[in-house]
Amino acid sequence: MIEIGKWQTLQVVRSKEFGVYLAQEKGDKDAVLLPRKQVPEGLKAGGEIEVFVYLDSSDRPIATVNKPLITLGEIAKLKVAGINSIGAFMDWGLEKDILMPFKEMVGKVNEGKEYLVYMYMDKSSRPCVSMRLYDHLSVDSPYAKGDQVEGYIYQVNENIGAFVAVDNKYQGMIPRQELHKKVYVGDSLSLRISEVREDGKLNLSVGKPAYQQIEEDSEMVYQTILAFDGVLPFTDKASPQVIERELGLSKNAFKRAIGRLLKEGRVEISEHSIVVK
Repeated sequence: MIEIGKWQTLQVVRSKEFGVYLAQEKGDKDAVLLPRKQVPEGLKAGGEIEVFVYLDSSDRPIATVNKPLITLGEIAKLKVAGINSIGAFMDWGLEKDILMPFKEMVGKVNEGKEYLVYMYMDKSSRPCVSMRLYDHLSVDSPYAKGDQVEGYIYQVNENIGAFVAVDNKYQGMIPRQELHKKVYVGDSLSLRISEVREDGKLNLSVGKPAYQQIEEDSEMVYQTILAFDGVLPFTDKASPQVIERELGLSKNAFKRAIGRLLKEGRVEISEHSIVVK
């Protein structure tokens, strides 16, 4: 049986002026057309060729030797070619764009932007793609705690955190308490693995290793105090909300940064403020 959405080796069962028909073996009723412009020179009846099979604009199976950007069961980044009343059409490198139905989107998508998607067959046996990646990402990564990785934000839940596809194929998450800036679906970030969970999923941090992060944070806080004419109008006893709003740091990160500045003798703390010495 010829499979839609996959590469397969098929046999030429008959030839026409406009192309050749391919099937698994001679006598098969389910033959698929390979257009003449894609037929290699010298390919004759009985000869075999590896092709990718998809659906044309009339939803008829058609073969191609052109390589698509994604195949059935794979995850890849595709660009939105256009949007209409049924969904977004994604450029996957073939003549007919592939559909992402509205129900398979996570948030609003924009024409011309790339999104990480999974390819599946819908109930009508048509190839489609989805931004809903959670069930399709691997938990068998080669990484360990402390490794630096590249991650793609594929979903954001304000109560839980940001769901991340590491290397576009491994399951990861930035917990809510680690998010100190707004992130959006489609963002690509450099991240650090803070934990490899028992189930194989990766907990991630936007920050660098602690010794590097403290150094960066303390310098940023010092420069911020200077920008306040040398006086920061709150201390490390301020609420987490105030600290995050003004500095983009968690309260613990802020306290670590202030502790370093105090140790270096660069600031001093009064009852209601932090002052550059």
